[in-house]
Amino acid sequence: MKIAASTVSLTVADVAASQAFLTDHLGYTTQADADGFASLTRSDAVDIVLLARGTEVLPPEQRDQQASGLILAFTLEGGLDDEEKRLRDAGVEITMALREEPWGERLFQITDPNGVIIQFVEWTTPAA
Repeated sequence: MKIAASTVSLTVADVAASQAFLTDHLGYTTQADADGFASLTRSDAVDIVLLARGTEVLPPEQRDQQASGLILAFTLEGGLDDEEKRLRDAGVEITMALREEPWGERLFQITDPNGVIIQFVEWTTPAA
């Protein structure tokens, strides 16, 4: 098997709000959109499809589900402090402050208008 691309599909209440948040603050571009649907891409990250809750594209048992319990995590190669500052300066609420874990993970989180948690991670050498 050869995987050509990876996409995460998120069911949200307000597609336009998540679409604007991801394009305005995280550098995604819109590949396609229609009523209740948006396909977003970024060359260095997973593609994202946004679907409106209740859409008939989904099987009936999935239509009213919403992205929850999910953390969309992006691992950065340096620049975590700069990214946190850039987002904060742009008015994005930091919903989990920048912190460092003993195993060498530095991270912070933001949350999009539909409650999707987005985490930024940078790995360092753990303290001995």
